[in-house]
Amino acid sequence: MRASTGTATGSDASRPRLQDVAGRAGVSLATASRVLNGSSRQPGAELVERVRTAAHELGYVVNAQAQALARSRTGLLGLVVQDISDPYFSSIAAGAQSVAREQGLHLLLASTDRDPEAERDAVSAFAAHRADGIVVVGSRWGGKHDAALRRELAVYTSAGGVAVVVGQPLAGALTVQPPNVEGARALAHALVDLGLRRFAVVAGPERIVTSRERSDSFAGGVLGRGGHVETVIATQFSRDGGFAAAEQVARLARADAPRLCVFAVSDVMAIGLMAGLRRLGVEAPRDVLVAGFDDVPTLRDHTPGLTTVRIPLVEMGRRAVLAAVDASRTPGLEPLEAEVVLRESTSPPRR
Repeated sequence: MRASTGTATGSDASRPRLQDVAGRAGVSLATASRVLNGSSRQPGAELVERVRTAAHELGYVVNAQAQALARSRTGLLGLVVQDISDPYFSSIAAGAQSVAREQGLHLLLASTDRDPEAERDAVSAFAAHRADGIVVVGSRWGGKHDAALRRELAVYTSAGGVAVVVGQPLAGALTVQPPNVEGARALAHALVDLGLRRFAVVAGPERIVTSRERSDSFAGGVLGRGGHVETVIATQFSRDGGFAAAEQVARLARADAPRLCVFAVSDVMAIGLMAGLRRLGVEAPRDVLVAGFDDVPTLRDHTPGLTTVRIPLVEMGRRAVLAAVDASRTPGLEPLEAEVVLRESTSPPRR
């Protein structure tokens, strides 16, 4: 095997270098670097114009790594979501993207398929690429998984990065916290005020904090208004999880019992539940009432219209990126509001 001599060959040899630009413009190499790599220390307007004209004439392409070093910023923002196919996450990502574009940042996306180790690895990769900020969106897992993510973010922030989480607070990161508790409680009160007393909850695994927050708050709200949660069905925190819960819900929705209202802790779970019920010949709202949480955009095309809790998903993404761009911002300063939206899925059956 022949050792490389390090001599440029082919197209690399003809590619213009920063030294060539400096020579054409008649300035020092340091001056050319400051102009083209975005340093805050810029020379006079006449020199800037000479350097840029020379670069254009030579076809010089800026080195992104050199530019990042000069600016102490890369212009990159990492966004980590648990499932981009879920409209909850895609709506937040849309808000994040809009602000990133306004700020002149490039948004890099990682979707982890709800795998906490993949989430941690994504943060590590974005940190290795010197992203200016990292936004992590999704429910916390608790225990060792959150501890591992916390350590990864601590390494990143100690090097000057800004970390933001959309979900439950995590030490060392700024937080945009969804109004899960307030929204679930308000929904419970609204449904009991409709005259309903018998409820069931379709929830995700116990370790998923968002599911637990919504489920517990809803149950407390029902109990406080004189209702009763008959059962909590734990399943996957997804559309398929809701679909799988249909058989158990169908057994509870007996004609000889008071009307059952089921709260699924996310809209996608509620949609899956109703699909599973239809397969069994059980219809909402004819045989059972169903409510969800989030008010995701896909509900606009769903029949029957789903009663839910509207939270500002796009605004959550916007706030997270604004905080990542400017760490002096406090994303939770103005509380996010939740709004109960009553639709056909919890209305009285047609006679």
